[in-house]
Amino acid sequence: MPITVSKTRDMLVDVARQLFARSGVDNTTMNDIAQASRKGRRTLYTYFKSKNEIYMAVVESELDSLYKTLLSVASKDIPADEKIITFIYTRLDAIKALVFRNGTLKATFFRDIWRVEKVRKNFDIRETEIIEGILNEGVAQGIFEMPDTHITAVVLHHAFKGLEVPYIRGLMGDNVSQRLQRKDNVMNLIFNGIKIKKN
Repeated sequence: MPITVSKTRDMLVDVARQLFARSGVDNTTMNDIAQASRKGRRTLYTYFKSKNEIYMAVVESELDSLYKTLLSVASKDIPADEKIITFIYTRLDAIKALVFRNGTLKATFFRDIWRVEKVRKNFDIRETEIIEGILNEGVAQGIFEMPDTHITAVVLHHAFKGLEVPYIRGLMGDNVSQRLQRKDNVMNLIFNGIKIKKN
């Protein structure tokens, strides 16, 4: 895709994201997006056939940003046990920030979770690969032991996904002592299952 084409598409996605955040997906029309982008309906329809398609592109764009954040955690030069905990909290905080940054998309996110899930499919595969990489590092470092890092990564990925909605809704405690207690519980849950016990 030529750079100008890619830039135009990215700009349209960002304009749509801002409108969706401000007015809601249901209350935003393709015409609204065309006018706000100052590109016209013809240009908009060159890139996107429908509002649903541009909504999916917005979610995809946000997931790409999240993926880059998670990759930066995975590339840190820290022990694997510290890295997996950093990964969990960076991930949860980034998803919470993403949902809240997008204003009324918060309601759409919860109401339309299955539509979001369709777009997340590719992201979920890539995220599971990152987790598996961290687990493999831990095994190589003598920190973790497990029969199959891939299956463990899949299980952890689904566990992390299950924490998203309660975390976003603030059901896991928001003050400092609650956060520390929660972190201790998460570390205990994970590491008593996979961390090598020292004699």
